Amino acid sequence: MIDSLVILDDVAFAKAMLEKKTLSNADLVFSLRNLLRMKYYPVAVKYFYDQAELDEFKKKNEYKVSAHPFTFCHYLAASRQRGDILLSGPKGIGCTNAHFVWGWKEHDEGEVKSHLKYAKDMAQADRIVRSKKRLEKGLLAFATAPLHKAMFKPDVIHGLCDVLQAYHLGNDWSAAHDIFPFEMTMTMNSSACHGVAAVYLTKKPNITPMCSGSYTAGKTEQGEINWIWPGEQLEPTVRWMLQRTVRDGGASYPRTGETYPGFNMCKLCPFLVWHKPTKE
Repeated sequence: MIDSLVILDDVAFAKAMLEKKTLSNADLVFSLRNLLRMKYYPVAVKYFYDQAELDEFKKKNEYKVSAHPFTFCHYLAASRQRGDILLSGPKGIGCTNAHFVWGWKEHDEGEVKSHLKYAKDMAQADRIVRSKKRLEKGLLAFATAPLHKAMFKPDVIHGLCDVLQAYHLGNDWSAAHDIFPFEMTMTMNSSACHGVAAVYLTKKPNITPMCSGSYTAGKTEQGEINWIWPGEQLEPTVRWMLQRTVRDGGASYPRTGETYPGFNMCKLCPFLVWHKPTKE
């Protein structure tokens, strides 16, 4: 039976989670929802390079395919907001930027021209394109799924949140892995398709703003920011968040020990004070 009082008590909830040797994907999703108030499902992303592995996935799992070529941002949005498990090869992606980054097309003039709006001239646009990391050739397909529904070990986990939530995640990753500072990288576009590929290749998490394509195609009209984690690095990040919640009494960094991470009522104002009533 679910004990709602435990779930709503940050410290009791964190202690209960920490009794587990390993946090499941569902534990990670619920902890982010409960403590950081995240409203979207994190999306597990899997790259298939092995035909036998791809065939096994198709045989054993229920999934959906696109009716038309869509952007990668559309796939993320459907998994993030509707909970869909999706699979696609090159024909299901209609974005040339993703095709280039994932090794499904070569460098060409059309790709350079698509970056002209960011550049001073063609030469600079070409340098922008060539600065992107690219997946190894031979990618057969990719899958996206809400993290808690993923039937595969995610290569990368992609999420959307507000800036303050991302600040908490970045701090917790740094503390959990003892790596400072948290380095953020922004490309001129391809924030989702390149962002996921780059994290897959570097094994380093990233927090990065939307590009114009992911803003319009990825349902991000509320000013969200991307957080993109190597698949195996989210568990220690969330585990540390739970540990410091037990230590401090809450997950908030702006107001240590508070339950709501975005609580920002004039931190040093001497007038905004509540106290227990004095005995008469």
